[in-house]
Amino acid sequence: MSKSVDMAVTVGADRPVRLKNPVIAASGTFGYGLEYADQLDLGAIGGFVTKGVSLKPRDGNPPPRICETAAGMLNAIGLANVGLEVFLGEKLPKLRKLDTAVVVNLYGEAVEEFAELARRLSEAGGVAALELNVSCPNVKAGGMAFGCAPGPVGEITAAVRAVTDLPVWVKLTPNVTDPVGIARAAAAAGADALCLINTLLGMAIDARRKRPRLANLYGGLSGPAIKPVALRMVHQVSRAVAIPVVGLGGIVTGEDAAEFLLAGASAVQVGTANFLDPAACLRVAAELEDFCADQGVTAVADLVGGLAA
Repeated sequence: MSKSVDMAVTVGADRPVRLKNPVIAASGTFGYGLEYADQLDLGAIGGFVTKGVSLKPRDGNPPPRICETAAGMLNAIGLANVGLEVFLGEKLPKLRKLDTAVVVNLYGEAVEEFAELARRLSEAGGVAALELNVSCPNVKAGGMAFGCAPGPVGEITAAVRAVTDLPVWVKLTPNVTDPVGIARAAAAAGADALCLINTLLGMAIDARRKRPRLANLYGGLSGPAIKPVALRMVHQVSRAVAIPVVGLGGIVTGEDAAEFLLAGASAVQVGTANFLDPAACLRVAAELEDFCADQGVTAVADLVGGLAA
């Protein structure tokens, strides 16, 4: 098939992030990007989001912390990471050399931690955007996740916006009754884009051993099983805010990606599929290009929000 599809997209207007194609590797499934360098050409994908970076190193939760489920997986990694100093000193210098968009995911237990991470990363350079993980616990509020209410999400977003000129993407949790109010709070506080959805809270049990399959009891459900929920939330939120949405949740094929774009996403992230196929992002992008060519779409951006009434 002869291809003549413009696969480039731009996420955001005031602080745009330009991508060669709309397929980005999702945080927590792609390490720091460098681990996949011998598996695929990192310069050929739209970009990738690093695993969450916190101010101090974290060991994460005890094992077992991953288990397979029907059409997906549960994880309770616990945001294990090398911490900001090691990231700045050892990871970022190598990431700056890559010809792709490097988005850094931030994790904090207080608003001030998010702001400090954003400030330090902005000063370091080489980062295309910051993705705020607001699905983590707010230790000052007794452990309740920041992302469960509009107020804390707006507070974090505003604090980060005040210390950086980088694009700020806010990654929203699906574990709420209505995501629209939270999305609007992030947009009003200065977010450049919204990423949704993060994982759904779930549990798995080994009935023969009468034990939970995760040491943490509960974990985040990802993979194809959550795709219908993700599509619904992307559709809801993209019609409620004026800023772009980056869609993720169960994307395995190029046609999956096309569905998210039609629902209103300006770009997509591929997560769990990276564990099955380290080159999944390249394959999804190629399949999406084939889909567009087959449908007579000359620019992939033309799919965005194109769902028929």
